[in-house]
Amino acid sequence: MPRILISGSREGCDNYINAVRAAGGEPFGSNLPPGDGSYEPLRRTRGDQMDPAYFNQPNTASHGIDLERDEVELALARLYLSLGKPILGICRGHQLLNVALGGDLRQDIGDPLHLFHTRGELPQDRVHPVHAAPGSFLEVLYGPVFPVNSSHHQVVERLGEGLRAAAWSESGLVEALEHESLPVRTVQWHPERMSYGLRRPDTVDGAPIFQWLVAAAGK
Repeated sequence: MPRILISGSREGCDNYINAVRAAGGEPFGSNLPPGDGSYEPLRRTRGDQMDPAYFNQPNTASHGIDLERDEVELALARLYLSLGKPILGICRGHQLLNVALGGDLRQDIGDPLHLFHTRGELPQDRVHPVHAAPGSFLEVLYGPVFPVNSSHHQVVERLGEGLRAAAWSESGLVEALEHESLPVRTVQWHPERMSYGLRRPDTVDGAPIFQWLVAAAGK
């Protein structure tokens, strides 16, 4: 059974563990896991925002920064990228992987349809359509346009090396990425809240995204 390392905040980790297990993987959750490359794939999870210094910007709208977590997760991402491991980035992980590959973020998109991770408020989902890039893994899974959930106020801007956009919001924000040569896929939304026991009727099924990760890890 492929071992899936889940790196991120402990809050909400159960949803990721349940989704990985339901997809046929053996999940291991850790807040700051060891960087020895001993697990098959690496998956990044939701959480606080990165220190903008990592993408050469002053802090204009980032909050909840955890410098230790940033340092460890960036090192893990770069290690697993160098090893060619399958990686699935979700929410913060989508953004962190872009930064790990030399890209940057827009710290505040200013779009009321996406402003959810804000000071003093609990995150919540807003369902909206995204447009898949022709030939992308998402078009294969879901077709050219499909509904997802969102909960973010930052977004990938300049793409990291080797990455290409796999989906955009209707306003043109990058909502998913895939690597040109490595088994790396990322989404800004939360498929763990769209699949298995948390399957919802107003979005597509998030299960195929986790099934890809487990299958890629098992090869």
